[in-house]
Amino acid sequence: MDLKSHIRSVPDFPKKGILFYDITTLVKDAKAFKETIDQLYGLVKGKKYDKVAAIESRGFIFAAPLALMLGCGFVIIRKPGKLPAEVISQSYSLEYGKNTLEVHKDAIKPGERVLLVDDLLATGGTMEAAASLVEKLGGKVETLLFVINLAFLPGAKRLEKYDKRYLITYNE
Repeated sequence: MDLKSHIRSVPDFPKKGILFYDITTLVKDAKAFKETIDQLYGLVKGKKYDKVAAIESRGFIFAAPLALMLGCGFVIIRKPGKLPAEVISQSYSLEYGKNTLEVHKDAIKPGERVLLVDDLLATGGTMEAAASLVEKLGGKVETLLFVINLAFLPGAKRLEKYDKRYLITYNE
């Protein structure tokens, strides 16, 4: 199945000059969504993970089913003020501004192997911040997994020390 054909491109969102790759058109189609999850699983099956962690909010869509398929716990990484217990934070820059991510202090134990999932890799700032949170908690980032890689942006280079896997790559 051509998953790329299920992704809508939206110009000038969230601000002028940004071309947004919208996965809502992918996940609203049951067959395309299932194929996406199956293909993502195929990229990581056979590796050993203790936790699957995902970044708010689109990463959750793909990571939760993967955690179940891999037999792992699921860790939620969110924007500030959304988690109820004690957290650690990491600020970062992204393609169109700045933000902060948080994770519960007890979400990952030292030595746990973590698969980090998000929908899209652009500049790498969000994923770099998430990986930093995992590492601050003593976890080992085993793999970064993305549905989409924007190869014309510096994300892959910024995250070169990590094992990265993608389903779909846009070169321009």
